This record gives sequence, structure tokens and C-alpha cells, in this order.
Amino acid sequence: MVVNLQFSSHNKIMRNLILKSGLIIIFFNTLLLNAIEIGDSVPIFEAIDSKGKKWSSNQFNNKKGILLFFYPAAMTGGCTKQACAYRDDLDIWKKKNFEIIGISGDQVENLSIFAKSENIPFTLLSDPTGKVAKLFNVPTSKGGKIERFVNGDRYTLERGITTKRWTFLISKNGKLLFKNERVNAAMDSAHVLKFVEENK
Repeated sequence: MVVNLQFSSHNKIMRNLILKSGLIIIFFNTLLLNAIEIGDSVPIFEAIDSKGKKWSSNQFNNKKGILLFFYPAAMTGGCTKQACAYRDDLDIWKKKNFEIIGISGDQVENLSIFAKSENIPFTLLSDPTGKVAKLFNVPTSKGGKIERFVNGDRYTLERGITTKRWTFLISKNGKLLFKNERVNAAMDSAHVLKFVEENK
């Protein structure tokens, strides 16, 4: 009887492992099926910008391309380097007819502070629930908060989620031209500009 019970218990454990493995495979297959790939049409996406206004990608349809970069958190080292690199290259991006858009899980207030602190002239979007990140299949983890001093004032910056650092380049016709899932923050702008130059 003991042997039979152990065998039965072993079978139950194996069934549970197989079931869980199957669910994991289904989950990742679903993610892959939902992923936006090169050449796909990118759905219209909307969010609130650093000024508290509603922003929609629809406004650039057939007018401008969009460089969309997801970053983990405003006012952190890598994200500041990434945003400032795009800031410094902004004139080049304008000549290429692309609108620069940064997006994170930060609250709107954080983005306002970030933009003023680093003189960021382009649009920063707030995606605290991960709605836009999900649309682009960008992995997210739980949010958090950090404290920063700006001009002697102390701020607590909260974010609803933390996204992976991914970058997307969208044509003015709404097609995905390029995506990078392994972004070097400081070199991101230069990397994508190189792609644009090589694919005129």
C-alpha cells in the first residue's frame, strides 16, 4: 500500500508539472502571437503627456514617423542618458521627419519634473497601468518610487509599473520599421539613426 501511495503521489506531482509547463508554453506562445513584428501595422495608441494632456499617435498618420522608446523610470541614470541623447539629436530626428516619444510607467507629475530638470523638449507619455506597453508586448514588472532632489527641492516619484527598455521606429504610414529589445541607453539614439541612414 505504501508503494502504491507513493506512486500515486508521484503521478499527481508529474501531472501538475506537465499542466504548469503547458500553461507556461501557452502563455509565451500568446505573447509571441501578439507581438508587433517588422512590417506590421502599429495600432493607434493614446496616453497622457507630461503636461496632463491627452496624446494620440493618430495625429501623425501620413505626416511623420514616430520614434517610441520605453524606459524604466524617469530621473534614473540610464533613462536620463537615453532621454538626453535623443534631446541632443533632436534636430537630426526632425530632419528625418520623426517625432520622438518617450514613455514609462511614471505618473504625469514625474514626467513634468523630468522634462524641466533635463530640458527635454519632446513628448513624454505616462503609462502607469501598462496599457501601451502591453500593446507593444513590452515586458513590465511592478512599479515603485524613488526620491530625487531638483534645485534643492525633494520629490517622491512614483510609477505604476516598470517597463523594459525597448525602442520602436514607426513609419509615417504606421508600419513598424525597427525594434530593439536590448537597448544601450546612452547609444540608443545613435543606434537607431544609423539604421535610418542605412535604410533610406
